Amino acid sequence: MEISFKEIMAASMILFAVIDIIGSIPIIIGLREKVGHIQSEKASIVAMLIMIIFLFLGTQILKLIGIDVYSFAVAGALVIFFLALEMVLGIELFKDDAPETASVVPLAFPLIAGAGTMTTILSLKAEFRTENIIIAIIVNMIFVYLVLKFSHKIEKVIGRGGISVIRKIFGVILLAIAIKLFASNVGGLIV
Repeated sequence: MEISFKEIMAASMILFAVIDIIGSIPIIIGLREKVGHIQSEKASIVAMLIMIIFLFLGTQILKLIGIDVYSFAVAGALVIFFLALEMVLGIELFKDDAPETASVVPLAFPLIAGAGTMTTILSLKAEFRTENIIIAIIVNMIFVYLVLKFSHKIEKVIGRGGISVIRKIFGVILLAIAIKLFASNVGGLIV
């Protein structure tokens, strides 16, 4: 077991940008207004379990369908690239139906542990040690829990404009991450 603070920080920042819980505050507030209560603890724990399970079984699932980690990492880099473009340009490329209830299902999956997060986790596995990714997932889920719990107060303090600025900053970071991920894994496809 090799704990690396640098890897934990890098993986945490990447996951933070992909999960984009700050950018999801307006959706969370909308859900809270519709149903009255959000199960912050349950949503955070279920999302964390989904991510950790996918971290361990994702590669086996890929092998089962005949895809190597390099191919998945390159595909993941492209998905992350388009997610980042959405954040930076304020456009919507991925159409998603708005959830009707604020239970575990729309929050834990797909809002927190969605397709982009799953792709990112397997892409991270190609670059970082598993134990560091698990710590990064836990760090992010603690942050997600706090945001879910205090989303209304956060929106009042930051404001919609502040949320938009944070979203764009993390979008640019995500673009750089996508390009680095693509560059470091595309060579594995050629060999």
